[in-house]
Amino acid sequence: MELEAFKTKIVPLRDKLKNAAFRLLQEKDDAEDVVQEVFLKLWGIRDDLDRYDSVEALAMQITKNKVLDRLKAKKTERLDESGNWLKSPILLPDRIIEEQDAVAVVRRIVDGLPLLQQTIIRMKDIEGYEIAEIAAITGTQVEAVRVNLSRARKKVRDLFMKINNGRYEN
Repeated sequence: MELEAFKTKIVPLRDKLKNAAFRLLQEKDDAEDVVQEVFLKLWGIRDDLDRYDSVEALAMQITKNKVLDRLKAKKTERLDESGNWLKSPILLPDRIIEEQDAVAVVRRIVDGLPLLQQTIIRMKDIEGYEIAEIAAITGTQVEAVRVNLSRARKKVRDLFMKINNGRYEN
C-alpha cells in the first residue's frame, strides 16, 4: 500500500480508533498515543494490508491489543502521593492457590454452559470481541447475543457462588 492509499484508507479511521481507545483508557493523551502506535504498526505492515477483508477491523483489533498492553503496564506502574513507585502486591502462596482454584471452577462452569452461551462468553470476556462482532460471527441478532451473554454470566456467577458457599462475595 502506497502513502496515498494509506492516507485515504487508514488515516480517516483516526477518530474511531481514538474514541475506542479513550472509552477503555479514559485518558485523551493515552488514547492519542495508542492511535499513533496503531498507525505505526499498520504502516509497518502496509504491504500486507490488501490481504485483509477489513482493514478497519484489523485496526480496531490492534487498538484493543495496544490498550490492553497499556492497561497491564499501568497496573504495575503506580506512584504513591510522594512520587515513589509502589511495589506490586505480593500474593501469599495460599492466596495464589485459592485464585487458581477459582479460575478452574469458573472454567468448568463455562464448559458446562450450552454451546452458544459458551461461545459468546468466551468471545466477549476472554477474547474481547464486541457484541456486534459476536453477532456477525455467530449469525445471531445483537439483542440475542446480549441476552445469551447475560444469561451465561448469571449462570456462571450463581453456580460459582453455590459451589463456593459465598466465599468470594464482595
